[in-house]
Amino acid sequence: MKMENKTLARRARIILVDDDISNLTMGKEVLKERYEVYPLSSAIKLFEVLEHIIPDMILLDIEMPEMGGYEAMRRLQANERLAQIPVIFITAKTDEGSELKGLSLGAIDYVYKPFSAPLLRKRIETHLLLSSQRNELALHNSNLQGLVQQHLEHILCLQNVILCTVADLVEFRDTITGGHSNRTREYLRLLIDGLTRERLYQKEVSAWNQELLLSSSLLHDVGKIAINDAILKKPGKLTPEEFEIMKTHVKTGIRIIERIEQSVTQYDFLNYAKVFIATHHEKWDGTGYPLGLQGKNIPLEGRLMSIVDVYDALVSRRTYKPPFNIAEASRTIIEGSGTHFDPLLVDIFQKEADGFAAIAQNNQDAAALAA
Repeated sequence: MKMENKTLARRARIILVDDDISNLTMGKEVLKERYEVYPLSSAIKLFEVLEHIIPDMILLDIEMPEMGGYEAMRRLQANERLAQIPVIFITAKTDEGSELKGLSLGAIDYVYKPFSAPLLRKRIETHLLLSSQRNELALHNSNLQGLVQQHLEHILCLQNVILCTVADLVEFRDTITGGHSNRTREYLRLLIDGLTRERLYQKEVSAWNQELLLSSSLLHDVGKIAINDAILKKPGKLTPEEFEIMKTHVKTGIRIIERIEQSVTQYDFLNYAKVFIATHHEKWDGTGYPLGLQGKNIPLEGRLMSIVDVYDALVSRRTYKPPFNIAEASRTIIEGSGTHFDPLLVDIFQKEADGFAAIAQNNQDAAALAA
């Protein structure tokens, strides 16, 4: 014998609130065949029951002692847990003003007493169907948003993997500055936190996706991939001619990013990277490269990167110099205020000095252990 699995749908729960016992009895008789009906004689009892049961609909009288229907409706709407319950007013008040007031308070319908049993059942059926459809749509939208969020997280994860991988490739070639990209990212985080706290450059900072921006900063030296090893790994100070070649890493980095842009459609993170690459060697007084930008004509990203890039170079060991101690490095940054660096950003740097020192000290301790 073939067995069929049948899922019985739960009967909708309806709370009927009326201080007239005859109306409660009649209402229950009209509805009990189709619905699970809870007849209550006051709005006070309604809220007691709502502590334990969330119905699919409330049928609510207006004129009741202690608490009237309008006041009950206000309390329902003010409660986040109860505000979505559909409410139909069932009342003897037939004037237009009373109906408008009830609907304005959030009721979905207004039925006059004495009511027609078939009409009441039909209105309840219609509104329960609409409510069910709204709930299904809300669930669908929630699920869709979840899928979109998962997709975005996947994209961000992929972007971060790409950024970190390319940054690692640069540092694999430029072994002299190992760990530089990750440290500059952490220094940047400190400066951006300081800007946010001090409410400086709010318009620019508020427009950033900060995590994406920080990740993109890893690519600021990507153009060094194309620099010859004889220059990139030279165990000494560069000649003027060699320095001119080293400076080309900026334009090379921009070209690399532009090549990537031609192959992808979502590249906000590349926009950040391009700004970091193009402007982190510009100076506040206009003597930097490659464009000789001056003051606030240098994008804020570049002005920030300029400070952290120089600071990390100072506190790190290079083949042509030992690491500066932290106090010397900080003094150099401060002395560069108004010439090399944005004075407001130098002020933030001074306020974040302890955080900078901690990152630098960790790097110097690690270098000493590896030596």
